[in-house]
Amino acid sequence: MKLTYIIATAALATTLTAKAQTAAPSGADRPVQSSATAAAPQSEGEVRKVDKEQGKVTLKHGPIANLEMPGMTMVFKVSDPKMLDSIKEGDKVKFSADKVNGAITVTAIETAK
Repeated sequence: MKLTYIIATAALATTLTAKAQTAAPSGADRPVQSSATAAAPQSEGEVRKVDKEQGKVTLKHGPIANLEMPGMTMVFKVSDPKMLDSIKEGDKVKFSADKVNGAITVTAIETAK
């Protein structure tokens, strides 16, 4: 009887240890949050359209290295709609983009100097 108890306890301990080692890191189950200090490198582009109501911007952009995306023109969500107040159609911009909650999102943008 004691031997069965010891074996069952050892098996449970081994299972719990294995699960703890393969569990997702702390916070991995939370949605990705973006910020102005995002680690994504900057890309260059030109503003084609600003849609403040939808919180989106259309950019003709060069390659976005961190997303392995070639240059193209596309519509992006923005992480903070207030970013759209500082840009207008035709502006040359530098921006950072990353996947946020599964959507490619502009996390920072500024007019190029």
